[in-house]
Amino acid sequence: MRVGLPRALIYHYYYPLWKNLFEQFDVQVVISDITSKELIQKGIKVTVPEICLPIKAFNGHVINLLSKNVDYIFIPRFVGIESKKWFCPKFIGLPELVGYSIDGVKDKMLTIDIHGNREDTCLLENYRPLCNVFNITEKELKKALKKASAYWQEFKQYCMKGFTIEESMQILNGEQMVSNTHPEITLGLLGYVYNIYDPFVSMDIIKRLRQMDVKVITFEMMHEKDIANVFSKKSKSIYWTFSNKIYGAAKVLMNDPEVDGFIHVTAFGCGPDSIIGKLMELDSDKFRKPFMTLRVDEHTGESHLQTRIEAFVDMIKRKKFAEQRRELA
Repeated sequence: MRVGLPRALIYHYYYPLWKNLFEQFDVQVVISDITSKELIQKGIKVTVPEICLPIKAFNGHVINLLSKNVDYIFIPRFVGIESKKWFCPKFIGLPELVGYSIDGVKDKMLTIDIHGNREDTCLLENYRPLCNVFNITEKELKKALKKASAYWQEFKQYCMKGFTIEESMQILNGEQMVSNTHPEITLGLLGYVYNIYDPFVSMDIIKRLRQMDVKVITFEMMHEKDIANVFSKKSKSIYWTFSNKIYGAAKVLMNDPEVDGFIHVTAFGCGPDSIIGKLMELDSDKFRKPFMTLRVDEHTGESHLQTRIEAFVDMIKRKKFAEQRRELA
């Protein structure tokens, strides 16, 4: 059996878990191609214009998988993974959104409802529909979920050591990673994993920053407890799961003297980002730390983004070196 995983949206966070889980049932996991302009255009043609770029990209990846002769395409419905917090409505309605946008996908859609209070999503009730699809018992599924969760937790540990999601997956596959140990500045790179780690959407922003001797910190490189503890019990947290993680990470990093500035990567038309983006911008003024928003859509030009990043990084380096020279004087 061949199960396709669209290389988009929450794939960039849960791919190690899903791959490990499915392969325990002798399922061949098929990944859609890396995002390209052609793939995006196919997604745009079947998606209503008002929806954000990540959803258009997701539809493009689903279309790509339909051409790969897969038996199923895994499109889970993410509702919530912690108490009193939910996912963006587009995630909650993703199976319907895709099913009514793309011809021929309904018969191949494999969907489950993700809810509960575990970030690894590995509650038996979430994945129980897989028993009939893969012809396995609940006991076998429970055992497989335990192994997949342990594998994903190991992946998360590498992320918290400062490796990117891609690097952490490569380390799990036995590859050696070498990081830049002498960066000139440190930036908090804020944004959802599908905006930062999709090489087409973000135009390889992490790679570009590292080439400019910048140390990058993203929310998944931080400990969950540190992010959660930044919100007092009396404060009202943001009720979108990953928006809350990003804003919590920003609040922690604002207090870190080693962090020199912030870049927020957001998709045009994102409702949750319109709120947390402004909150982070206001906090950056309070802590006197440079803050830049990069808003992307299908029309964003690479040269425009590159120029803005270079100018922002150069400004921070000049500021930091000037402050260091005054200290020496």
